[in-house]
Parts: sequence; C-alpha cells; structure tokens
Amino acid sequence: MDLLEYQGKQLFARHGVPIPEGRPAATIEEAVIAADEVGYPVVIKAQVLIGGRGKAGGIKLANDREEAERHAKAIIGMDIHGFTVHQLYVEKASDIAEEYYAAVVFDRGAKQPMVMLSRMGGMEVEEIAEKDPTAIARLHVDPLVGFQAFHGRRLAFESGIAEDVIRPVGTMLERLYEAFVGEDAMLLEVNPLLVTGDREVVALDAKVTLDGNALYRHPETAELRNTGAEDPQERMARERGLTYVKLDGNVGILGNGAGLVMSTLDVVAQAGGRPANFLDAGGGSKAEEISNAVEVILANPKVTGVLFNIFGGITRCDEVANGLITAFGSLDISVPFVVRLDGTNDEEGRRLLADADLPNVHVEKTMLEAASRAVELAGEAPPEDADRPGPSAGADPDADPEQ
Repeated sequence: MDLLEYQGKQLFARHGVPIPEGRPAATIEEAVIAADEVGYPVVIKAQVLIGGRGKAGGIKLANDREEAERHAKAIIGMDIHGFTVHQLYVEKASDIAEEYYAAVVFDRGAKQPMVMLSRMGGMEVEEIAEKDPTAIARLHVDPLVGFQAFHGRRLAFESGIAEDVIRPVGTMLERLYEAFVGEDAMLLEVNPLLVTGDREVVALDAKVTLDGNALYRHPETAELRNTGAEDPQERMARERGLTYVKLDGNVGILGNGAGLVMSTLDVVAQAGGRPANFLDAGGGSKAEEISNAVEVILANPKVTGVLFNIFGGITRCDEVANGLITAFGSLDISVPFVVRLDGTNDEEGRRLLADADLPNVHVEKTMLEAASRAVELAGEAPPEDADRPGPSAGADPDADPEQ
C-alpha cells in the first residue's frame, strides 16, 4: 500500500523522524486556512502517488495569503502524469542548505533490509546512480542485529556528507529503520533529506510503501488506504476476498492456488498469449466465489478471452462448474471461455458444463491444450484506448482510479 506524502510524514512522526510543520487540505479554503495556521512562507504541495510533482508545477512557494489561494486553486484538479490532484499538503517553507537522499528498502535478493544514503539529493535516484554510481552508499542490515550507530557512521563516511551532520544523519537513518520495521514497510524514501541553515536534519519528503499483507497488525494505518488511487479491478477483487493482480495482456486467468496460477501464466505466454491478470480463487472455492471471480476478470475491458485452469484438491470441480454457470446466468458474457478441470469431481464438473451448454465455452483436457485454445480464441489484444463495455464495467460507476 502506497501512502501520500502527508500520510508518510504522519507515520514518520510516530517514530520521532523530524519533519517540517504542515497541514493536509482537500479544498482551496482549507489550504488557505492551513497556510495561515502554519505561517508564511509556505509550500503548497500536490498529493499524488507519483514523482515529478515539482517539474509538473505541483509544488509552489507562497509568501502570503493571496499567493497561497492562487497556487491552491491552480494545483487542485491538476493532472500530473495521469494522476489528478485531489489533496494538498501545506508545509512551512524550509531553509535549505544541503539536500541528501536516504532510503530503507527490502532487498528481496538478499532477504534483508537495505539502507541507502547519498549526498546527491533532490533528484530521481536513477539520475543519482547514472551521474555518479559511487554517490549512493548501501548497507544491508541483519534483522536480528538491527540498525546500529556505527552503521550510520559508515554510510555517512562512504557517501561523503558534511562532517558536522554525520551524527544527526545517523540518528535520522536509525529512526527511519525503526519506522521501516515497526510499520512493516517495504520502502521508506526521503528525497530530499534536508540539512537546514541551522544544520538540523529534516525529512522534507516521504515516499512510503507498506506491506499490504501486514495491515491487519496496523489498523490505524489501514485506515489510510487510498481507495480512489487503486486500480478498480484490484479494489473490486479485494472487496470480494480474491487474490488478483492486473497485468497488461488480454487473456483472463483463473486458477486455484498461487503455484498453479503462476504456471498458467507461463503456459499462456509460451503459447504466444499475454495474460491479463493473476487471479487465485484459492482452495475450496464455492460457486459464488467463482462467479465473483468471473465478474472481476471481465471488468477489465482488455480481456478478450478467459482461461479457467482448475486442479481439484480441496476445490471441487463441480463447484467451479456451477460458479461458471451462475456467472453466465447473471452476466452478459460475450468473450470465449476455455475450461480445464482435473481432480476432485472433474467428471461431474464437465458433465454439468455439457448439460448447461453455455455459449462459447470450450472444455480441454490438459493445461497445454487449454492455454493454446484460449490464446487462439482470445486473438490479439485490443488497443490501449479500447472501450469495450465489460459485463461489470458499471459495477462501480463512482470509482475514481486516480488520486
């Protein structure tokens, strides 16, 4: 789960990370009131889940009430790289002496958190690495040991930051690491990490990604979930208790068990197709869950064919067949379906499908045959701007996919 800047700073504050004073605002009037409370000069910041706000005109300095109102009016509703600005953050302007870059990220390859520090802040991390690969100091932290004071000093010396702020930067990194572990984060990024004229170290920005699977341990953080910024299909699947990840292809995929679904994606790609999603219906799926899964898959207008690949263990193939029959009875389905059923009650499932005689439903015996048939029937993916109405395209007419 990604957080907006002001939400990330609220999380930072819980762990003692110094941040400038600021207030969130959802309207022009709220932004002006916030600016009056914080005290001029202030910075009006667009709150969107993407970088490059400053270059796009989404960050403006206001020296008085008139400028604050003018900037707030210009930024709210602005489009920044496909994201519409619905919220602002009004922050006390800072005295900038130096800008560094700091981050804590989970390194999947090393299976450990990695802390990074660079003296070249204020730009994209890719630009930092390209400009001077040695400018980013990196350190893996043993989770059993945790981040120690000497870790901060090592990173500071290797990155070449100013000597008089080595200790406060080390303290900042320690607190960021505490927040990373305490909040079950996958990424904490501060760019820039600011050194003020008084040589104070402050987090001037906050990019935070949390592990969505750990939100049950953080109910106060789960409330920050920005549903308007989520993909409509992924939000729809989450509400129905389905494990769904949207991809960029046109062959909808449903399977039971993550390993089987991953294998199905590979086989579809091997057959020359492009999967439109990962959808794991899970073990023991009932007819209603299968029907819900069909609705989620077809909510994506790019889907031109669907492949069901079921290996019945706990899941009963006759329940899957009943779910598909239910979906065809309640939804206006026009795309072809290819179904492969194997395992518990597979013969009964195939018999149910044969008796129902559903239009454009094809049953195959093996996974390879099913994948090849699905790719053939799905054909080429529609263009990016295709607007084919899906059976559940109107399921959430008020959904706002941008934030």
